[in-house]
Amino acid sequence: RCSRWFGISVPLVFLGAFFGYKAKLPDAPVRTNEIPRQVPEQAWYMGAAFNVLMGGILPFGAIFIELFFIMTSIWLQRFYYVFGFLMLVLLILVITCSEISIVLCYFQLCNEDYHWWWRSFLTSGSSAGYLFLYSIFYFATKLEIEKFVSGLLFFGYMAIASLIFFVMTGTIGFYACYWFVWKIFAAVKVD
Repeated sequence: RCSRWFGISVPLVFLGAFFGYKAKLPDAPVRTNEIPRQVPEQAWYMGAAFNVLMGGILPFGAIFIELFFIMTSIWLQRFYYVFGFLMLVLLILVITCSEISIVLCYFQLCNEDYHWWWRSFLTSGSSAGYLFLYSIFYFATKLEIEKFVSGLLFFGYMAIASLIFFVMTGTIGFYACYWFVWKIFAAVKVD
């Protein structure tokens, strides 16, 4: 095991770091100011916490019904056989995460708040919080688990699944916003 780690992973890390530092950064579409501007006071509905909480509802709503069938197949030993529909729901999830992140990022940029990087990640990634809340509801209503260790196992696995879902949807939202911001600033003509 140790030889595989040091024989494969460590050289690949250094090889990736070498090529990463040698890679040319893409040129910014517009010239930026060296001194950052002060962000004006925002309305209560443009705050980061409100946007992040509201941004996760729509992506979670897109997968809500399919999530019930997936959790039933995992925790109640039922068969899941509609994988084509699952791929369609995944496509809808990607589109929904992209759209909600782009729309909220656009509103944020219109209000002269240029701190969009982490908020775009957290906006669509917050749907993982709703996923975990749904797993608590599912545990209370559908499962008949009474032992502590079994409950701990359920919530441990659902916390890991929620974390993976958070990283996946947050990454989708971030890259969608990155593409969007790149495109709108590339279209700006500065004379």
